[in-house]
Amino acid sequence: MRIEELLTAARAGLDRLSPAGAAAAQADGGLLVDIRYAALRERDGTIPGALVVERNELEWRLDPACDHRAAQATSHGLWVIVLCDEGYASSLAAVSLHRLGLHRATDVVGGFQAWRAAGLPVLSPGAGAAGAAGPGRGVP
Repeated sequence: MRIEELLTAARAGLDRLSPAGAAAAQADGGLLVDIRYAALRERDGTIPGALVVERNELEWRLDPACDHRAAQATSHGLWVIVLCDEGYASSLAAVSLHRLGLHRATDVVGGFQAWRAAGLPVLSPGAGAAGAAGPGRGVP
């Protein structure tokens, strides 16, 4: 299987959101999770209220049964909206969360770049992310 086929198959099982739809979901209690790596956040900024969890820690931080979970990872019924830079890695990440039992996980079409282009709120680089759950906290 090629990556394009894997991505198509992953997206077939997701109810992907537009940036405006993701903002509405966040306002309605959905957990927006920014999986971009630090260099991209430092370059482009962050989204107010988004939980920052780099991709390599996502499953540990979002699994409600894990000792290393983020405080926001309260149940398998949590509505998780994953956001990467352009909307590719987030699709694969959302499917991984489905495998953990987070069946409401989805992602944002076009990722952070589409969010910003839509004129949605972005904190300037260096302003920080209130919900950051950075690396180095004992995750295996």
